[in-house]
Amino acid sequence: MQQHIAIVEDEAAIAANYRDHLQRQGFRVSLFADRNSAAEAFAIQLPDLAIIDVGLGKDMEGGFELCRDLRARAPGIPIVFLTARDSELDIISGFRLGADDYLTKGISQAQLTARINALFRRVKALQKPEQEKHLVVQGALELNKERMTANWRGLPLELSVTEFWMVHTLALHPGHVKNRQQLMDCANVVLDDNTITSHIKRIRRKFQALDADFGSIDTAYGVGYRWKG
Repeated sequence: MQQHIAIVEDEAAIAANYRDHLQRQGFRVSLFADRNSAAEAFAIQLPDLAIIDVGLGKDMEGGFELCRDLRARAPGIPIVFLTARDSELDIISGFRLGADDYLTKGISQAQLTARINALFRRVKALQKPEQEKHLVVQGALELNKERMTANWRGLPLELSVTEFWMVHTLALHPGHVKNRQQLMDCANVVLDDNTITSHIKRIRRKFQALDADFGSIDTAYGVGYRWKG
């Protein structure tokens, strides 16, 4: 059975480009140009994954509102923001509203497909019994690479796909410095140095929201980052 992806994008040419690419990958795709039409469709039938732009025409925060509504309606559905808005405030807002990933429109089609497939794998893995071989435990941190879930001091830690693999890479070999290229390779993304720095800052803030004294991600200035065991 084809997995159903909903794309909420107000620019018709961009939406059609995404649709055509994803259909070639075997997905069934529905397009929506605004928040209201998408919300009405979701009330009738939920997609398996939603890709949402933040600004939808004159509705500058429409994507955020749609994400909030969809997450309340369906806690387990993967939600991806795909937008030209790349400010740190927008990115943080997207994750706080429950998005699983936040991507900018410069991302390649291949990377977009990889992120989508990773999210579908996580959904599938969450439906399976937990297996010990998939666990990485470092002190108070517990990662399940099959389910792509993270816990810190027993509390769930909400990480995007990219953030999860960055933390996994660091925690797998505590004390070893991982440079930016290694972090990109393990997360299967291509990012500039400033974007990687922003990811690490967001990861630290997420840990600190659960534990104000968190300090396990150490900066090796001019080289990269390491997990302090």
